[in-house]
This record gives sequence, structure tokens and C-alpha cells, in this order.
Amino acid sequence: MADWANLLTEQRNPRSERIDEVSTLEMLAIINREDAGIAVAVGKALPAVALAVDMVVEALSGDGRLFYLGAGTSGRLGILDASECPPTFRADPEMVQGLIAGGTDAVFQAVEGAEDDPNGAVDDLASRGLSGADVVIGIAASGVTPYVVGGLACARRTGSGTVLLTCSPSAAEAVVADVKIVAEVGPEVITGSTRMKAGTGTKMILNMITTGAMVRLGKTYGNFMVDLQPTNAKLKDRSMRILSALTALPAEAACALLDAANGELKVALVMKKCQLDVGESRLLLSRYDGRVKAALQAVASTSATVDNDREDAA
Repeated sequence: MADWANLLTEQRNPRSERIDEVSTLEMLAIINREDAGIAVAVGKALPAVALAVDMVVEALSGDGRLFYLGAGTSGRLGILDASECPPTFRADPEMVQGLIAGGTDAVFQAVEGAEDDPNGAVDDLASRGLSGADVVIGIAASGVTPYVVGGLACARRTGSGTVLLTCSPSAAEAVVADVKIVAEVGPEVITGSTRMKAGTGTKMILNMITTGAMVRLGKTYGNFMVDLQPTNAKLKDRSMRILSALTALPAEAACALLDAANGELKVALVMKKCQLDVGESRLLLSRYDGRVKAALQAVASTSATVDNDREDAA
């Protein structure tokens, strides 16, 4: 039985005790002042976040996947983060998956009691063929959610990498995981309402984990998302603008090149910079695991070697 009373996420915040007596503006100011400390708390957890990112990169570089586990707000945040990976980074939808206690219905409406079943996540992970190549990140603001704790225990038995993301330092001590990320955002403005500071801190960290992993996997070129899926007008325009920025091509020429590359920005970029056709560009990228800079550097190095050989021969 969890000792809920002593969890940091369940403590009363003395700075908001009179929140129901002040003006609307002052009420919002109280919330804003509390929110101001979230980034500081997340910053203190960065070493652990970095370990989690490296673990995820290792898994995704092979045959592994990333699974988020959570209940309520935590589960929804995991699903949100996972759902953004395919359009932003052209990630296979199977690569990053969010699982929530109570299943799909719980995304939109609370499924009472689902989070209290420690075997719920075990079944969910088993249905997806969890293996030792995968990484499981359990998200639990309180750190004691049975669905999450049970899922992490299952992942350890399977040999998967495990990460606990929580806002409760005392609870984290009792959970076994390869990496523990503890964002001590402090008591909530409304006691126990972890959709607020804990939720915001969690979202920040999840952003870091998938963004950091995708950068390491070569899904960006500098700070440009060069592996996005242009599935709507905005993203098609963004693809064109990125290609123009990186190649100095005018908009019309950039659009034509993207059409020739079937909308694949990475391929179009290599085509232009290396003067290769579509097939040659795809082959070159495949040799370097889709990393554009590595592919370009290889071509530049080969060209420099050829030029040196010619100079020596002359």
C-alpha cells in the first residue's frame, strides 16, 4: 500500500492556500509563479535525462522500440509525445508507442481503477511483443502508480531497458529501474493536481527524450527537421523552405526537386548537394543510416581524395 500522505506530489502548497480568496489576476499570478520553477527542476534532472536519451538511441538504432507507460495525465502525455514522432521525424509508428492504463478510451475519459492494476501494463506490453531490445519508460508523477510499477517490473524481467520518470523523490527510491529521472517540481497549486506542474515538467522531459534521440539518429540537419513527412500544406511549405535555406535554391526550383524526390527532403538535399539522382541519393543515405551530414562528408572526402590524386599525377 502506497504511503500517499508523504509523497511530495500530495503535499499542500503554502503559497496557494488562499487561492480561492484572491482576484482572478492574482490567482493566475500564483499559478504563474509556481510554473516559473519547473524549468529549474527539470534542469537539475538533465544528467539522468541524458542517460535515458542514450539508452533510447541505442535501442532505436537496432531493432528496439520505445514504450511509454502511464495512467491519466502521464499516459496521455506519453501518447502525445509518441504520436508526434512520425510526422516530425518520419519515424515508423511502431518505433515510439504510448500505452495508457485503461486503453484507448482512457485517452479521452478517465477509466476508474485501471491504474491500480499492476498486471495491466504486463498484458499491454505482452500484446506488443516486448523484447530485450526495447526500452520502457514508466511515467508516474507520484512514482507509485501500480500500472507503471508493474510494467517496469515486467520490462526488467524481459531484459528491456527501463526508465522511471517521476516528480516524487521518495517514491523513486523504492522503484527499480536502470535510470530514474526525478523532476522535483514541488507541491501543486491545487493539492495533488499533478496535471499542473508535474504534467508540465513531464512534457518538457518527454520532449527532450524523443527530440534528443531523433537528433542523435540523424533525423535533423542542424536544427532543421529534414526527415519530416509533408502530409499537409504547412509541412510541404516547410520542406520547401528548409531545402531553399540549405541549398540557396529559389522556391520554385526547390519544389521541383522535392517532387523529384517524392517529397523526401533528405533525398532532395543529397541530390542537390552531391549532384546525384534519386536512386543514388537513397543508396548513399542508406549506407550512412540516413544521416545526411555523414553522407555529405563522405562524398566531400572522396572528392578531395580524387582531386589530390589528380594533383599528384600531374
